[in-house]
Amino acid sequence: MKRGFLVLLLGVFFLLFTSLEVNAQDVPLQGENYFEQFKQLPDSDSRIDFFFDTSNRYNQNSAYDWLDAVNVYLNSSQKTSDSTSVSDYQLIQSKIYYDLGDYDKSLAIVKELFDDMEEYPMEKKAHILNIMDDDYSKLELYDKQIEIRRFKREFGLTDNVSFYDIYSSLGQHRKAMEDYMTEEKKNLEDGDFYAQAVYNNNIGNYLRLDKSTPTALGYFKKAKALIDVYFSDIINTKTENQINEGNHLKGVIVGNIGKCYVQLKEYQKAIPYLEESIELINKYNTGKVSTELVENTLEIAECYLQLNNFEKATDYLSNDLAPKKIRNVIKRNRLYASYYDRTGDYKSANEYLKQNNRIRDSLDDNDTNIKSQQLESVLKQDLENSRKMVEAQKADLEKSRNEIIEKDEKISLVFISLIFTLLGFSGLVYAYLKSIKNQRLIAEQKHFIENSLIEKDSLLKEIHHRVKNNLQMVSSLLSLQTKNTKSKAAIEALEEGKSRVKAMALIHQKLYQNEDLSVIEMQGYIESLINSVQSVYKKGGHNINITIDAEGVELDIDRAIPFGLMLNELVSNSFKYAFPNDEENGKIYIHVRKTQGQEGFFEYTDNGVGLPEDSEERANSSMGIRLMNRLANQLQTTLNTDRTAKGVRFWFHFK
Repeated sequence: MKRGFLVLLLGVFFLLFTSLEVNAQDVPLQGENYFEQFKQLPDSDSRIDFFFDTSNRYNQNSAYDWLDAVNVYLNSSQKTSDSTSVSDYQLIQSKIYYDLGDYDKSLAIVKELFDDMEEYPMEKKAHILNIMDDDYSKLELYDKQIEIRRFKREFGLTDNVSFYDIYSSLGQHRKAMEDYMTEEKKNLEDGDFYAQAVYNNNIGNYLRLDKSTPTALGYFKKAKALIDVYFSDIINTKTENQINEGNHLKGVIVGNIGKCYVQLKEYQKAIPYLEESIELINKYNTGKVSTELVENTLEIAECYLQLNNFEKATDYLSNDLAPKKIRNVIKRNRLYASYYDRTGDYKSANEYLKQNNRIRDSLDDNDTNIKSQQLESVLKQDLENSRKMVEAQKADLEKSRNEIIEKDEKISLVFISLIFTLLGFSGLVYAYLKSIKNQRLIAEQKHFIENSLIEKDSLLKEIHHRVKNNLQMVSSLLSLQTKNTKSKAAIEALEEGKSRVKAMALIHQKLYQNEDLSVIEMQGYIESLINSVQSVYKKGGHNINITIDAEGVELDIDRAIPFGLMLNELVSNSFKYAFPNDEENGKIYIHVRKTQGQEGFFEYTDNGVGLPEDSEERANSSMGIRLMNRLANQLQTTLNTDRTAKGVRFWFHFK
């Protein structure tokens, strides 16, 4: 009897332990009092390690409690003239002020430590430079941030100086994404799901800021799937800090998904993601100022305003947000003004609009010039780093070449007889002089060719720019003609013509914006084309989920123009006819594949109402279908059409 009871009791404890272990990813150990543990440590060395190794340190005591305790330790160390302890506590103090959002105070303290940084161990140097890097980023002092990153490389804390986050802060989101992919993708490991989630989230954020919302949404959903896989991986045990950081990252990712749905004006879809994000960030980023928390709270307030749920909107707006960034302050005032305007309190709405006007007036008139100067500084530093890398590579090649020459000379000296020394030396002198002459001629010809190529590229860019401007003028003339035309059929024909002209203009715009004038990157072109068509057919465009899979595909102008016109016809037809009831689940899928040395493949599908029964008879009278068939002939292919169970599919192969 007793034995059976003991077995049952052990079984219950086993199940309870297993349940706690499985759910550890969701529930942080809130019972851990890090503040008390910190105070019980014997010295500043152990306290600074504990502080920086504990991500959720403010789980039970606020940052102000920590600051009071650190101030006591700092005063005591100053009285005993313990310089090492003083610098340790000042470093902790600086990080606490950063967590509280007082970046000026944090920077003032850490700059004093920076002046004496040579005497500190490498780990403390890393903390100092990381805090200064973060402070300058928040204060938008990017030229200073560049200097700190240069110090990081000089101290060996990083192999390369990266600027993609600075480019993004200065509005160059595409440039930031390209540099980030170049630098970080090569470092990703297959089994590191956390790092892959961070990578996909950052790519998605650059695309979201660049208004490529549908593509950004795909990256964010992939990042969320990766962080879920990270938590479900039971083989690799995780520390409490890793669980905390993973859940905070998940909060940021789902918040970004919500922001994408807000940009797409799908407010009902956005709300659950934003609510989950706010809950996760509050839970796993306790006591720290969070830009993501402020932005997500403002986004969800805007959702409820757009849905006319004023009570919920004011609940979120009245939260203690304390936005630090000017754009968030302006957005909060704009939302308040919108709320009061909708509820009929025009006086209060006017007050908030005046506040925004005062904020804008108080900004420095040279703010744009300052950002341009900072961007120029970043570009110069980026070019300088590239130049140094090239010089280092040249130096290594020159060193290797010299070593080879030295070995050859030693071997030659062994086998050359004294009788032929003078003749050999004369031959070497002659060859050397001839080589110098040839090198001089080659250098002159190379310089001439390079100048000619630069001049050619400039002329080609100017030509493409002027062609684009002329096509835009044609589009404007068609718009004027539309306003002066009363016939509905004529207006539709003019609008279709204008859309086709825009598709061709976009080709030339992409060409003169590219470094390589011979090809067009199709992923970015298709995204821009979709945005252009959506601006014409707003009603259907905002309810259709568009997926574009053309990453890495490039086409020359001879194929890009008929390809773009054909895609313009297909997307326009989908917006006009495929979804007559404005369905929420409308989907369009565009796939382009081009393999080196092989033919390409294009596929376009939608899940709309499909083609009518008499579509083959209409093909002879429809200008759009005749145009697509002629464009397919230009691509030396045939446009194929398949009726699916729901929707339609167009496809063709091309060379």
